[in-house]
Amino acid sequence: MGTIPRHQFNRDTVLAEITRVIDIRHKDSKRVMLGIDGVDGAGKTIFADALAEHMRSVRKPVIRISLDNFHQPREIRYQRGRSSPEGFWLDSYDYQRLHAFVLGPLSNRGSGWFRPAGHDLDSDQLLEPPQQLAPVGSIVIVDGMFLNRDEVRTSWDYSVFLDVPFQVTADRMSLRDGSPADPSHPAMHRYVGGQKLYMAECDPAARATLVVDNTDPQKPTIISPDQACYRRTN
Repeated sequence: MGTIPRHQFNRDTVLAEITRVIDIRHKDSKRVMLGIDGVDGAGKTIFADALAEHMRSVRKPVIRISLDNFHQPREIRYQRGRSSPEGFWLDSYDYQRLHAFVLGPLSNRGSGWFRPAGHDLDSDQLLEPPQQLAPVGSIVIVDGMFLNRDEVRTSWDYSVFLDVPFQVTADRMSLRDGSPADPSHPAMHRYVGGQKLYMAECDPAARATLVVDNTDPQKPTIISPDQACYRRTN
């Protein structure tokens, strides 16, 4: 899909077009790695689940992975302090375990034997679930924050950055989690600050294959990287 500035679609149209492009570009691949990136509350999980459902409806084998199942243990996540934006940006996720369990095995050169999770957030326990074998032709859809950072950016055959203003995502998380609806609230400093560090260092809209304004999840808008809200407010 080419960049179509401020062109609005319904979500099904966007999902169908992503599927079509992957069919064309990667029809001979053993597996396709697809990352759904965006800030907390951008709608990554819902978008990724909908994309997986659409692909399965046209008889494609899909594997769904969430980065939330690859957190670092608490002692690492909070080693810089519980309110540290740097800690959120640098220490939240276990990229080494993600590579060992998912990104390496499911790459085109990998064995296809993967483990879908590496950590349980509630118990704070590391996990080593039984290996599963990915069917040939699988599309691996991974959702999570920071997916265009240096440690993982080259793993994606295709990536989507969901662009949503912090005020909108804070409102969503307030309804979802009971967190403050004001992104400038001190309780949000760690999370909003950490995501701003990511944007400043990695410019994820520029690294993604496709940028989608997901302010209205039912009517996503395809935009150019320059139109990403974090770029326009800097």
